[in-house]
Amino acid sequence: MIWLPLGFFLTALLYAAVGFGGGSTYSALLTLVGFDYRLLPIVSLACNVVVVSGSTIRFARAQVIPWRRALTLALIAAPLAFLGGLTPIKQATFLFVLGLSLVFAGLALLLPRAPESESEPTAAAKYMVWAAAPLGYLAGLVGIGGGIFLAPLLHLTRWAKAREIAATTSLFILINSLTGLIGQLAKNGPERFGEAMVGALPLLVAVVLGGQMGSVLALRFLPERVIRWLTAALTVWAGSRLLLG
Repeated sequence: MIWLPLGFFLTALLYAAVGFGGGSTYSALLTLVGFDYRLLPIVSLACNVVVVSGSTIRFARAQVIPWRRALTLALIAAPLAFLGGLTPIKQATFLFVLGLSLVFAGLALLLPRAPESESEPTAAAKYMVWAAAPLGYLAGLVGIGGGIFLAPLLHLTRWAKAREIAATTSLFILINSLTGLIGQLAKNGPERFGEAMVGALPLLVAVVLGGQMGSVLALRFLPERVIRWLTAALTVWAGSRLLLG
């Protein structure tokens, strides 16, 4: 099934270009090919970790991560991501929540962003810590990083500058994906990890290549707005396919 690695490659390319991991769309693609819904969060979260690890390292080296504020958000969300990973969920509920999450995430990518000249945070910016907990739980439940929801909120409230938000989102996804993955393994048993990873090596290679190319694409070729539109289109399409069956 050659189109699946290609789909993972394209997803990683687009999501990495806008600072995300792509876990939600990986899950949707695996669902569309009939992958066991109990195992797909493990594959999706593992791919997330692969993609955003490189981004987080690059942001750290560039010294653009606002560590105290970013870690506050991530560490509030992390325990809830673990609990989300532990939570049993029926297949129909899982597919509905995942599909709805994808549609909302895609639409969130289209929300307007404040220009860099408007640097003063809004009054709502200080409440972003309260958004971290439910986003963490959702991340662990359906096998996503949660950053695709967090980033639009941070931009709308002018929580920080664009590069700092991208860096914060990357760290948020990395920590949530790791804790969500631990929760999934605790729920399903460590042997499930090996079962989930059987045949997943081409997918991991695809996201490594896609993630690296996505960073280059964002820096040198396509405008960030165009990449966001393409990512939103892919995300809404995948979510709609799940909701419509």
